[in-house]
Amino acid sequence: MACQWRIRHKLMLGLGLVVALVALLLGGALKGLLSYRTTIKTTDRRIVSLNKHVIPLQMQIRGLGEASGPPGTEAITLINKVTATRKMLTSYEEDLKELGRYGADADKSYKETADIQALHERLDRLQRATDRAIAENRPVLEDAKVKIQVKDLNQTANDLVSKLYSDCYDRFQIAKDDQKLSLTIVLATSAIGVLLMAGLLRFFYRWVFYPVRDLQAGTTRVASGDFDHTIEIHSGDEFEELAAHFNDMTGRLREMYTDLARQVNERSRQLVRSERLAGVGFLAAGVAHEINNPLASIAFCSEALERRLTALLAQRGKEFGPAGEDAEVVAKYLRMIQQEAFRCKEITQRLLQFSRGGEHRREATDLRELIQGVLDVAQHLPNHTGKTLNFIAPPRLVAWVNAQEIKSVVLNLVVNALDSMEEGGTLNIALRQHDGMAEIVFADTGCGMAAEVLENIFEPFFTRSRTGKGTGLGLSISHRIINQHRGEIEAVSPGPNRGSTFTVRLPLQPADEAVARDIGSTEKEHESGPVEKDWGSQRRRAA
Repeated sequence: MACQWRIRHKLMLGLGLVVALVALLLGGALKGLLSYRTTIKTTDRRIVSLNKHVIPLQMQIRGLGEASGPPGTEAITLINKVTATRKMLTSYEEDLKELGRYGADADKSYKETADIQALHERLDRLQRATDRAIAENRPVLEDAKVKIQVKDLNQTANDLVSKLYSDCYDRFQIAKDDQKLSLTIVLATSAIGVLLMAGLLRFFYRWVFYPVRDLQAGTTRVASGDFDHTIEIHSGDEFEELAAHFNDMTGRLREMYTDLARQVNERSRQLVRSERLAGVGFLAAGVAHEINNPLASIAFCSEALERRLTALLAQRGKEFGPAGEDAEVVAKYLRMIQQEAFRCKEITQRLLQFSRGGEHRREATDLRELIQGVLDVAQHLPNHTGKTLNFIAPPRLVAWVNAQEIKSVVLNLVVNALDSMEEGGTLNIALRQHDGMAEIVFADTGCGMAAEVLENIFEPFFTRSRTGKGTGLGLSISHRIINQHRGEIEAVSPGPNRGSTFTVRLPLQPADEAVARDIGSTEKEHESGPVEKDWGSQRRRAA
């Protein structure tokens, strides 16, 4: 499990360890250098003291007990030697003070000073013993007390020389110990430093190198278009947060691209649908002009013929008897001709309605009242029998729409839902405000739709009506009306026999007038040129 530290904490830890190692190395090296410096200074001073003062002083003291000069002058010679020895001791003592050796070697200098004081005391004793021997007229060099003092002086001088040599030896031993300790510190610190560098290098790869590599690889894949790639980093620091934020950004990009692809697909389908609508417009104009009038003649002529033949056949039935049955057959077929003619008229009217575009007057409309009015009408439809309508809505929800067009949309969706359900089915209609738009949801328990049907549900002339009577224009007209209102309509279904849900979204506020005119000019379809004739006048002429 990765250490849950920030990058700055990890860097501070690594820096602290490196600083500690450098401090240990520096401390070990400084200890060795200081020990070497102290040894050199101490040895140099001891050598200077030995060569300049101690050894000459030792030789001078050794000469105190030796006879020199003409006979009878031993006492004067000894006194002169004692005086010379005193001068040498004084010079030695002054050098110690001038050289300032009382710092690091204060204890050793104190011992030297003590030996010098001891030599002074023994020289004083030798001087007194010499004076006493001279006063008693005894040979000075043969006097026992003089010999004892000379011997003590030699012993003290030898002790001083031994102490100096011993100090040098001790200093060298201390230097050796310090050198061993310094070498141990340096070697141990170097070994620890090597291991630490290896560990830090490993953690550097784990904390920095691998996250940067994974981030670079992930960004490369995302840049190439692989928005499903997820960067997995578990460093517990800013790199992990950066990867998480990058994954969030990639997710949002994926959603945006998916939505853009959906919009492009929808716009492409709308473009194809618009092209089809243009063709349907031309077709509708021609059909209305060429077929509508003959259909009217057929319908009303059959109606007039039905009235006349009914009376004629009724009269002939009284005369010929069995002709009454023929009258019923003739009347039945004439009514069928009328029904099919009027059905064709309805188709041409819907084609004309479908082909006509343009913007219509819109105003603030209470959608609750509008939908409730449609439902009041739908309750009297034949296909409503045995089915339930549920309507849930807020007390008031006003949208900027054309009431008649939205009524036709709602009625078309309600009728389609009722046609898709068997007896006992339920249609739930919910009206609510969502994301600044009015949203109407039609959820039925009907026959449902397959993916292929959903793909083409709003195409002109596409129908899968269970009744077999649909023209395939109702949802196309509804789709156009909602688009002209700058709204949305979508259909979803879990599958066949699992019901369907249609969602209509309408703007609550009017769009900018310039934008509305722009939209109207791009979405306006070809209007029908010919005007259908009055079927009532044709009916009167046929009669």
